[in-house]
Amino acid sequence: MRLTQEQDELRSAVRSLLTQHHDKSAWAPLAEQIGAAGLAVPEGYGGAGGGARDIHVLMEELGRSLSPLPCLGSSVITVGALLASGDKEACGRLLPGLAEGTSVGTVAWAEHGSWDQAAIRAEAVPRPGGGWVVSGAKEHVLDWPGVDVLLVAARTACGVSLFEVAPHAAGVRREPVVTMDETRRQARWVLDGAEGRLLGGDGEGGHYLEHVRDLACTALAAEQVGAAERCLELTVEYARKRVQFGRPIGSFQAVKHRLADAYVLVESARSVALGAAFAADEDPGALPRAAAVAKSVCSEAFSAMAGEMIQLHGGIGITWEHDAHRYFKRAHGAGELFGPPAHHRARLAAGLGLAAR
Repeated sequence: MRLTQEQDELRSAVRSLLTQHHDKSAWAPLAEQIGAAGLAVPEGYGGAGGGARDIHVLMEELGRSLSPLPCLGSSVITVGALLASGDKEACGRLLPGLAEGTSVGTVAWAEHGSWDQAAIRAEAVPRPGGGWVVSGAKEHVLDWPGVDVLLVAARTACGVSLFEVAPHAAGVRREPVVTMDETRRQARWVLDGAEGRLLGGDGEGGHYLEHVRDLACTALAAEQVGAAERCLELTVEYARKRVQFGRPIGSFQAVKHRLADAYVLVESARSVALGAAFAADEDPGALPRAAAVAKSVCSEAFSAMAGEMIQLHGGIGITWEHDAHRYFKRAHGAGELFGPPAHHRARLAAGLGLAAR
């Protein structure tokens, strides 16, 4: 599994831009100069026509810098949901803006702390004369100021379906929530008789969301790898400079062993995450299994690496001024997003016909 020269160049360009812009101000140049917002959007809708491997490169770099940009929620999940729906009218109307980065989308999906379809209680009923009325509350919605495209999963008489709802319409309320990881904003969306437009087939939303979840887990695994790699780099750099008993602490055998183990952990996670990206591009039938493995392995690898970063930095690692706590918080939040590792291991076991342990 090797990336192309173009993907290596994409990595260099994204890293250079993120070095210059450390906050939300990076969104416009990232979208305009690199076309990052439209990497997964087909060329016919104004995008780059890239695949999961291009997204992998982008998400690794965003993870390294703990970027707050809405690529996961908008460029991966919202774009993926629209394409999965096969709704050509909605795709033609919404995807060009998402590809340009002039509009940002999100998918209101989870309820009661779960992304499983069984947890969806939001309801949609047909409106006399056409259209739908959607009611319910959605949690853990990836947030961005001024969301332009809101897709909502709700249950109809035919099953789970996907709806487009205007974010600022009557009966729609956005409630920002306080999260441990301040670099990834979330919101709670409450819909009370909001007007919705059905995307794709009635009762087919569950199939769309299954695919979108796999794409989301694949992209998030790449982000986790990038962040874990940066944790390792910062820790190795510190071990070379920090002197104790007249020697850099990195020269002590115990520290060497821990850093070597950490390196193996990060590189193993990278292989798993890249494997999921290759599956998404080349073997979609293998994607559900590969995505479940990637989300489980990379979540645990990032959490372990963030913990090692704090431990090996000693006292400075627990100060507010050092970035260690930011990586630790991102590791915790990302580990729970779209389901914790145990959930994905159970999903993997079920897919293999095995009892989860």
